[in-house]
Amino acid sequence: MNESEQDSKRQHACSIPRVQKVLGGKWKIALLWALANGPVRFGELRRALGSITESMLTRQLRELERDGLVRRHVFHEVPPHVEYSLTSAGAGFVPVLRAMDSWGRDNL
Repeated sequence: MNESEQDSKRQHACSIPRVQKVLGGKWKIALLWALANGPVRFGELRRALGSITESMLTRQLRELERDGLVRRHVFHEVPPHVEYSLTSAGAGFVPVLRAMDSWGRDNL
């Protein structure tokens, strides 16, 4: 195996743990799914997820924002409000979420 093939193999071998690191946590996949159909306000996300605490929701959203999957948009009006939406990277994950939903419906 030449050096290029070894580099390619290492890159492929490392991708799943990196995805797990970004999407790890109880709420991140559910958050991405909740945002899959367009922007959602903080309170709507909290209601959609049910038992998540406000602090956990804030933490998970910040991590997804830091990792480039979620965008936070602050509306400077009275009263101020915030909406969350998927970035292009986050939107690129939606087909995976749909496949997971389909698999879950068929197998669980």
